[in-house]
Amino acid sequence: MSARFADAFWPPADELAEAAERIRARLGDWPGGAAPWRLCVAVPDLPADGDVLIVSAGDRAAQARASAASRPAAPGAVAIEFDEQGAVLHTAGARYALDAAHPLGDDWIAALAAFLDCGFAPIDALVLALAWRDGDETRAADAWPVDAARFPRVAGLPAAPEPAFASCPAQLGLYPVVPGAEWVERVLDCGVRTVQLRVKGATPDTLRREIARAVAAGRRYPDARVFINDHWQIAAEAGAYGVHLGQEDLETADLAAIARAGLRLGLSSHGYYEMLRALHERPSYLALGPVYATATKAVAAPPQGLARITRYARFAGTQAPLVAIGGVGLDALPAVLATGVGSVAVVSAVTGATDYRAAIAALQQCFPGQFDNH
Repeated sequence: MSARFADAFWPPADELAEAAERIRARLGDWPGGAAPWRLCVAVPDLPADGDVLIVSAGDRAAQARASAASRPAAPGAVAIEFDEQGAVLHTAGARYALDAAHPLGDDWIAALAAFLDCGFAPIDALVLALAWRDGDETRAADAWPVDAARFPRVAGLPAAPEPAFASCPAQLGLYPVVPGAEWVERVLDCGVRTVQLRVKGATPDTLRREIARAVAAGRRYPDARVFINDHWQIAAEAGAYGVHLGQEDLETADLAAIARAGLRLGLSSHGYYEMLRALHERPSYLALGPVYATATKAVAAPPQGLARITRYARFAGTQAPLVAIGGVGLDALPAVLATGVGSVAVVSAVTGATDYRAAIAALQQCFPGQFDNH
């Protein structure tokens, strides 16, 4: 009986615990989560926070019990409804549906326990579990799922925009995110060629002026790539190179209009599920983060750390150019680049520097040969 997974299943399930132990042994060292999860393959009478209630899509009685038990009695519990073709994860405030790329095998529940033990949130652990295949722990030198063809798809999404978004270079290099058009001019003058304008709290007139000025600055440098954060309509009107949107914007932005306008699209992601959601749209680049804790922007996701960013890059790097973001300064930059991303976004490392020109010059030294890439 596995000591690590002795209490991971309810009712106790020796075979599942042993399979989870075999899989977990191939996944490497991870810090684990703040609290252990308990996978309930039968619905307990009194679910607790941290319970993952797993029910078959054909078991209507169990579904009803799981739904009633997980909300509101234990708001920290989640329920997973599954069949051979995929799974749906229910939380107190959200529903995540995934279509599996292949019929679910016997080990997906054990794999789910193993990835939860690595500290992943339930939805990201579920994505990885659905990408797992029975016996993976015995076949590869590195058993971690990376083949995009084996990963599930987010169910129910409309087709990606046509035409597709314009492409970006694979190596975007140093990518400052700055609060005003004057900063855009400053960093371009220092030789930076990828920059994002992120204006917060401005009046509509001021916002339009800032975006127009930033776009005009980019036109003075033929190889400049000026992205506008959030305000895609104004960016399109101004003829910007591209826009950057968060996951929440995917529900409201007219992605087809952005594509028709010829704008490049960068999308944020904070884990495997959000990567799947973003990559469905075939963005011009994908942002991964936050790498470290940051005070420059409120982000609900916890710091991902280098180990996760490395895994994300191995999965997503063949599908889109990658940008790491979040709390990265000069000291950490080489290690972040070593994860496999082609660009790193920085904020306070430039805008908070005593001498921004010297700071940019030092940061640029970590990107040899990338500044003429356009």
